[in-house]
Amino acid sequence: MTAPPDDCLARNEWICGAYLSSRRDILWDAVLQHLQLTAVSVLIGLVIAVPLALAARRWRWAAGPVLGVTTILYTVPSLAMFSLLLPVYGLSASLVVAGLVLYSLTLLVRNILAGLRAVPEETRQAARGMGYGPVRLLVAVELPLALPAAMAGLRIATVSAVSLVTIGAIVGYGGLGNLIYSGMNTYFKAQVLTASVLCVVIAVAADLLLLLAQRLLTPWTRRQS
Repeated sequence: MTAPPDDCLARNEWICGAYLSSRRDILWDAVLQHLQLTAVSVLIGLVIAVPLALAARRWRWAAGPVLGVTTILYTVPSLAMFSLLLPVYGLSASLVVAGLVLYSLTLLVRNILAGLRAVPEETRQAARGMGYGPVRLLVAVELPLALPAAMAGLRIATVSAVSLVTIGAIVGYGGLGNLIYSGMNTYFKAQVLTASVLCVVIAVAADLLLLLAQRLLTPWTRRQS
């Protein structure tokens, strides 16, 4: 029997509205898992990257080892990274999060450190002359001025994490990657295309939201431009 002319699922077409309507709940669950894994990974990476960048800025001898180790971690293939972490985290979402955190450190640490180093020394001296202590100087002067470079790293790390989450499908925690992986195994065209497009949409939306946040947090950069 031939498939009815209006049955795009039976014909296994790439673009199929019936797939969207019939798998709405599955797609929604996959999107939520994808967003959760991405957000948790990037936030944990940011929490770790800030003190590492501060240490590398304060002690020059630490900059080389910190940047070197994080760069080496970034060069490890994703499948190898998950295999190395598997004995520690097992087949769990924590395995995917841990891998993404390690990958994000290179981008975050390098950009935060570059932003801190770009703060003019005369600005620091002026703040010290106004009675700013080390903590107040860091919070009120250095970190705000380093924000544009730090946000650039955060945007790249976030977009990279959106892409890398899909690799988590090998352990069953890949968000939309689960649908892409299963769709490729069964040659389900609509599922592969829909999940892939949603990954791109998430990446673009996250980048635009972070760009908007950067512009709101750094109004002086708009005036300069």
